[in-house]
Order: sequence, then structure tokens, then C-alpha cells
Amino acid sequence: MNGLPVLSIIVMAPVAAALLIALFGSNPKVPRVLTLLAGTVSLAGSLYVYINYDRATAGFQFAERMPWIPSLGTSYSLGVDGLSVPMMLLTAVIIFTGALVSWNVETRPREYFALLLLLVTGVFGVFAARDAFLLFFFYEMAVVPMYLLIAVWGSTRKDYSAMKLTLFLFAGSAVLIVLMVLTYWQVGQNTFDLAVWSKFVFADGFQYWAFLLAFVGFGALIPIFSLHTWSPDGHVAAPTAVSMLHAGVLLKLGAYGLMRIGLDLFPHGWSQWSLVVCIIGVINIVYGALCAMSQTDLKYVIGYSSVSHMGYVLLGIGIGNKYSLTGAGFQMFAHGVMTGLFFALVGYIYEKAHTRQITEISGLMQRTPLVAACFVIAAASSMGLPSTAGFVAELLVYVGVVTKNVWLAAAAFVGVVATAAYLLRLLSAILLGDPSEAVAHIDDAPPLRFAPMAILALIIMGVGMLPGSMYATVSSGVAPLLAKLAGG
Repeated sequence: MNGLPVLSIIVMAPVAAALLIALFGSNPKVPRVLTLLAGTVSLAGSLYVYINYDRATAGFQFAERMPWIPSLGTSYSLGVDGLSVPMMLLTAVIIFTGALVSWNVETRPREYFALLLLLVTGVFGVFAARDAFLLFFFYEMAVVPMYLLIAVWGSTRKDYSAMKLTLFLFAGSAVLIVLMVLTYWQVGQNTFDLAVWSKFVFADGFQYWAFLLAFVGFGALIPIFSLHTWSPDGHVAAPTAVSMLHAGVLLKLGAYGLMRIGLDLFPHGWSQWSLVVCIIGVINIVYGALCAMSQTDLKYVIGYSSVSHMGYVLLGIGIGNKYSLTGAGFQMFAHGVMTGLFFALVGYIYEKAHTRQITEISGLMQRTPLVAACFVIAAASSMGLPSTAGFVAELLVYVGVVTKNVWLAAAAFVGVVATAAYLLRLLSAILLGDPSEAVAHIDDAPPLRFAPMAILALIIMGVGMLPGSMYATVSSGVAPLLAKLAGG
């Protein structure tokens, strides 16, 4: 490590704030202020890393390393490349805006904000870890607080949703433990260093089964079709900021892990399973969109929409060329910001109207024009309209898919049509017409409440209209993967 340990500051600022909250958080204002302060520190650090990351040199930068458990060959090793830099920035944006959204939480704020910060520490850690043991440690840290955050502060079958989420994700974690131990034994060098693992050439037979384990283990969190049912329920039950983190960054841990472990370590295994990954990705896209079309609860619409949009990430990974992989990484960022905005908006409407039923909400354009405008921006990105981040991401994925398999592209396009259908119908129902009884008393959000919505909306538009920096960053991160997949 040379100079300021910026990655450690980003990762450890939230957990340091959580410890301070545990010690001095009896005053309800303290947890709020400390959470916002930690989010600000992590956001500043992530912006610094994003701006100063050398895209021409690429590779892992801002490296930090120190021994942790020498007898096991583990180390506290951090570093970021073109794939993880945008994810660090995304996480920082979501926790900063989530802290603002959670400002008025009144039920046990001390525990709520402490758990929120522990979750974020785990997410940051996964994106920065360069040691497999450390990555899995942070992965579990990100998953465990979700149960309590939903079970205690959630709504709408919160106990059922929290337990279902936990069982699905722990089942995926069990698969990943098996994969990690088997890979450790195969390497046989008493190390969990991902740089060493990446250089090791695994036998083709081992790669076949290892990639399948990675796909199932990380796929439970993406979530892939048939392992997805916990996700919409979790979205609906979670409080607003937790829904933002859940959809915005937690799902990305699965996709990131599949790219970082599955593609990088087991390229031959990927080549044997790539068609299956593509098919499941298409199923996610179409099935998620059709399910979203049939929902009457706003959160369920967004929850199934997330299943659909993560299908583009799966499809990009399965195709495995320059455009599709870059599009997958771009989609992870675009979807995170978009769903963060959606859940912030729905949380505000529910807080004021006390309902999320689409049939009970209308006329928001008259009562809350600024909130309505943010709804339009989020929906435009979800539909992949030009000048939004979603457009760039989906375009890249489709360009990559068409060059390799036009039939997969045609099948996935059904999801595009369905997405436009349910979102246009949703916007028409809740924004237009005369204000319903539930929203007749709602006004535009006050500055503190509207600020996170405005920030996320501006990021969607800014990245959509000026995508060059994000594209260059992500493409620098996928270049080494492309070389591996070509060999696989």
C-alpha cells in the first residue's frame, strides 16, 4: 500500500459509524447524523477512486494488503478494477441517498442504522476484496443484516419474507462454501489470493462443475429464474432504504461474484454452460416482465421488474463478448440507480398515502409534479429510452447478443415490449387523471426528502447522456475476462 488507504476508508467508514452508534446512539439524532456522515465519507472516497482510476493502465489499482490468517493463507487484500469501481460508486450513492430517505425512522433508530451500516460494509468489502476468504466473509456480512432489517422494520408478511430471503441466500452461500474449499484444494498453494487463483489453470472437468456451483451459488442472489421467488417478497416487505440497497446493490453481489469467480477462474466451464446462462437470462427478462405486468402493488411491480432487468446481466454474461459483458457491467450500475430511485419514490408515496395499490393511486402529476417527473425518468431508464443510463446498458447487451445469436435477441425483445407495456400503463394509472382520495392531500416532497430522488434522477440522465467515462471504466475491467473466455 502506498499513500492513503482509500479503499479501507470507504469500506470501514460505515462499520466505524455503526460502532459509534452502538456506544453513543441513545440520542435519536446521533444514528442519523453518523450514518449520513459515514455515507458522505464513503461517497467522497468512491468518487475519488472513480475519478483517479487509470483506465488506460486498467488492472487492479489502489491495492492494500496485510496478513490476516497466515496459517490459512488468507490476507486483508483490497483492490479495484474497471468492474468494481462503478459498483463501489453505486453502493456509496445508494447508502448516501438511503440515509436521507431513512431520516425519519422512529422505531429503534439505533439498531436500524447500525444494521444498515453493517450491510453496506459487507457490500463495499465484496467489491473491493482480492482474497477469496475475505470476499466470502464480506458476502456473509452483507446478507445477515437483511433478515433483521426486514423482520423488525418491514411490513407486508415481513416475518415470512425475511425467513424466505435468509433461507434462499444461505442455501446459495452453502454452495459457495463448497466451491471455495474445492478451489482452495485444487490450487494447493495454501492461499486464497484471487490473483494466484486467477493464474492457476484448472482441469477442464473441474471447471465444468465449478462454474455450475458458482452459477447456482451466486445465482441465488442475482436472482436466476427458479431461485428468484424470495426477491420480490423481500422488496415488498423491506423498509424503503433497505429496498433501495436490496435491489440497488445486493443483487449486484451475485452478478459481480459470477463474473469475478465464475468467468475469471473457470472460463472453460463457462464455455460449456454459456447457452444455459443465456436461456435463463432470457427467461428472467420475459418472465419477470410478464409477472410485473400482472401486479397491483407498486413494490411488486418493481420487484419483478428487477428480476427482469437482471436477466440482461445474465444474458450479457452468457454471450461473453466485448459488448455484452460491458453492457452487463453497465446494466448493473444503471439498474442499481434506477431501482434505488423507484423505491425512494414508492416509499414516499406509501408514507403519505398509506397504500401501494395502483388502483387507489391517481393524479400524482397534479399533486406532486416533481415526484411525478422522477417517476417518468425512472420508468424511461427501465424501458431503455435514449438519454438514460438504461438505454446505453441494454443497447450494449443487445449489440453483443445479435452478433452471436439473433434468436436469443429476438426472444429477449419480448421482454422489452412487455416492459414498455406495464410501465406505460403504470404511469398512466398513477400520474394522470384526477387525484384519488388517497393522494388528494399529498404535496411535493420537502427538500430533505426530495434530495435523494433528485440525485438518483440526475445520475440516470447524466450517465445516459455522457456514458463515455462509465463505458471506458467497465470495458477496461472486462478486457481481461475476454482474454480468459477466448482461451476457454
